[in-house]
Amino acid sequence: MNSFSSIMEMLMVLLFGISWPLNIFKALKSKSSKGTSILFYLCIWLGYVFALAGKFALIADNPAPWYETVHWYVLFFYFLNIAMVTFGIIIYFRNRMYDNRKNQTEMRASYEGV
Repeated sequence: MNSFSSIMEMLMVLLFGISWPLNIFKALKSKSSKGTSILFYLCIWLGYVFALAGKFALIADNPAPWYETVHWYVLFFYFLNIAMVTFGIIIYFRNRMYDNRKNQTEMRASYEGV
């Protein structure tokens, strides 16, 4: 694979992936799932998985050693982004649990106040 195209792809994945730590920090701090879409997370996660599947298919179809077909640093950033999106999904469900507890507490308080 062309080194220039691998570097450009790695930069794209790296720059796209810069948003994930910011998103994770915001979600951890807010402790709320409001404004977050699990469908969005899943679509992004699947996109990374399909891209990796394409890389592994390219490696399987090429007689050259894998490291000459696909550069390791490109694969590294795909795996890193998948890990961050997975962590974002976990935080989404944690925050959803917090939202449900808060709603139950508010409902109990409104019934007791009546």
